[in-house]
Amino acid sequence: MKYRKLGKTGVNLSAIGLGCMGMSAAYGVADEKESLKTLHRAVELGVNFWDTADVYGNGDNEELLSKVLAEKRNQIFIATKFGFRLRNSQGNVFAGSESYVDASPKYIRQAVEKSLKRLNIETIDLYYAHRVAPTIPVEETVDAMARLVKEGKVRYLGLSECSAESLRRACAIHPISAVESEYSLLTRDVEKDILPLTKELGATLVSFSPLGRGLVTNTINVNTLSENDFRKHLPRYSGIYWENNQKLAVEFSEIAESKGITPAQLALAWILAQSENIIPIPGTKRIKYLEENIKAVDVNLSTEDINSIRILLKKYPNIGDRYNEYDFQFVNK
Repeated sequence: MKYRKLGKTGVNLSAIGLGCMGMSAAYGVADEKESLKTLHRAVELGVNFWDTADVYGNGDNEELLSKVLAEKRNQIFIATKFGFRLRNSQGNVFAGSESYVDASPKYIRQAVEKSLKRLNIETIDLYYAHRVAPTIPVEETVDAMARLVKEGKVRYLGLSECSAESLRRACAIHPISAVESEYSLLTRDVEKDILPLTKELGATLVSFSPLGRGLVTNTINVNTLSENDFRKHLPRYSGIYWENNQKLAVEFSEIAESKGITPAQLALAWILAQSENIIPIPGTKRIKYLEENIKAVDVNLSTEDINSIRILLKKYPNIGDRYNEYDFQFVNK
């Protein structure tokens, strides 16, 4: 494994992290036994940067990770998030249940204690505000988070899906070590403002869904996705967008094959090549894909490779939105 620095902290994180959401939520049926095997294998391979959130499986994902953290704590840098809440405390945010963002100081205090208990640890390495709350100044949220650092409950702070303006305002209160945003070949919004700003401020851009929720791997059959699969609700997986994306995925896989690698490895290598301050966190619950993904750190892309990908993306521009209208309301703009 190769490593990259977390912002200005000096902490070395695996250049490819592990997104753990799918082990407990969003993508079909959970398989705890297989997930635990994958987590132990991640430790063996030096994948030390694990990402979760309190909303993944309504706390189940944090509890799952605790079973490995208990014996491997000094080998794992754990990031978790707070902010999403369910109205009436019922349902699942990935299955259409009504949710909202709470980033109030009072709720932050409750959320961190619950996450610490579920993870069974004394300190969270990286604590994100999962979203910037529209009704609470980001300064107020970050000030409350900063108090957790002083108390030793949290080491470093992050924001997820924030705007450039919110990031600047947050950094005026306390250093923000990481910004987590969706970034992939199919979702490049951050290139305009957020990526340049993270470089300027000395923060790491943590790329979630770096494989386009599996779309660029050319392995998805939308007709076989389970009814509780989050992707069923996303524009990219239906109609004219799905037709476009199938063609794109096929041709992208042909580029990967010409290099003797998989589409996932090509997509991750492309992200790593964009900037040294980016760490992608592809999600998986299977050892096979974990081992496949991390080999991307050894893939070198030529100018010709980058150009071929650029031409392909221009050929199939009708990718569709990454979220539906309901989910977009939570993205800070």
